[in-house]
Amino acid sequence: MEKDLTVGSPRKVLWKFCLPLFGSIVFQQLYNIADSLVAGKFIGENALAAVGNSYEITLVFIAFAFGCNIGCSVVAARFFGAKRIADVKSAVSTAYISSAVLCAVLTVLGLTCAPLLLKAINTPDSIFADSLLYLYIYVGGLFFLFFYNIATGVFAALGDSFTPFILLAVSSVANIFVDILFVTVFAMGVEGVAWATFICQGVSCVVANIVLVFRLKKLRSEEKHRVFSKAMLGEFAKVAVPSMLQQGFVSVGNIIIQSIINTFGEAVIAGYSAAVKYNNFAVLSFTTLGNGMSNFTAQNIGADKPDRVRKGFRAGLVMVCSFAVVFTLVYTLAGQYAVQLFMNEDASVEALSTGVIFLIIVAPFYVIIAAKIMADGVLRGAGAMKLFVISTFTDLILRVALSYLLSNYLGATGIWSAWPIGWGVAAVLSLTFYFFTKKKLLARLGADVEYERNETLSAAPQTAVLGEVPDETVAEPTNAAQAVLPEATAPAENGEWSR
Repeated sequence: MEKDLTVGSPRKVLWKFCLPLFGSIVFQQLYNIADSLVAGKFIGENALAAVGNSYEITLVFIAFAFGCNIGCSVVAARFFGAKRIADVKSAVSTAYISSAVLCAVLTVLGLTCAPLLLKAINTPDSIFADSLLYLYIYVGGLFFLFFYNIATGVFAALGDSFTPFILLAVSSVANIFVDILFVTVFAMGVEGVAWATFICQGVSCVVANIVLVFRLKKLRSEEKHRVFSKAMLGEFAKVAVPSMLQQGFVSVGNIIIQSIINTFGEAVIAGYSAAVKYNNFAVLSFTTLGNGMSNFTAQNIGADKPDRVRKGFRAGLVMVCSFAVVFTLVYTLAGQYAVQLFMNEDASVEALSTGVIFLIIVAPFYVIIAAKIMADGVLRGAGAMKLFVISTFTDLILRVALSYLLSNYLGATGIWSAWPIGWGVAAVLSLTFYFFTKKKLLARLGADVEYERNETLSAAPQTAVLGEVPDETVAEPTNAAQAVLPEATAPAENGEWSR
């Protein structure tokens, strides 16, 4: 059901909203973890390396889907917070149409360029065929990936984080069983792993969108919404494109790092493939909580309540850092046992030690990256996309450059050492940008309140005689964020969008 994030205790509201989101990402990661786990356990070290190798390329496509998710979610949340239901529906339909076009283009490019991409990252010949097969099947299911992400983004915009949680819980558990069935019973190898994910994601996508259609029908509005709006597309693009670029460049950076890792051989690739799944699990968990912060921010800015954003950020910071501490303790104390889950009895000592060392180096710095991501959540929700992108690009550039330089002196360990440095610098930038944005929002809010108070007082003698308040005094409140951040927009009287 829909949830208004603009009322109630910010701490309680945020925790209640974000916990199902965290549960969702847990099950979302089960898809990738299950693929690698089944490949490593039941097929072998090379199969694990093949799936992990292809995974870095799939992250590029996921970046575009994630951008569509964030763009639709943030824009729709603003309008839902402002109680503009027709605009919510227009934002959703526009997002679906534009995302379908983008997805079609990416599918064609992915199927055409898959071999070139694998060669570009120095994929060893021993795992090339399996990597290519896995990638082909994954790209074939991009429409499922995109439409599912948009659906979950809309649910989040409406304050509903429970429905995506249930859908992912069922589909991810099903994926595990289908993985094992295809690999052990039908002996399909890496192909079976890929098809299992394809089928389960497809079913969950269809179910999610059916539920969403009925949910949107329940939202009543006297105004008719536009199925497609160029102006709305612009608003969607302002949030989606920077998010795509941010995630896309991060993925490209990870591909470059993967190409460096691939020069160290199959054992290092396999160890990294296992450990990075756990790392991505942690970081994506933080990112999901940050997305919850984005929706909380967008709804409250749409409702002209920026002070709730400040209180929500404090609560969100405590929440995400609590999760970060748990991940750090588990990975540093039980990293060896965690990596071993991906390995069979024939796995090399080098593969196991690679994964363990990676986790020991990066896990202690999860609190830092968690704080950065929560600050990024506020920036996205407020529409401050340039600031958000700057901090992320800084992290990317540092990690890629340092991975190359340090690997020449420290081997694979030098690559892992680049993570904490990039995270630390980016965290300082994101937190600085957050405080800057918060100050501007609150300052503008104070100015608007004072202006409205003066206007009301000046109009009082006239209204006292008539016994009623003119329409101008009960008009919609001034959007404080709109004057500060151009992405926060409002419809003009003629139905078009204005800035």
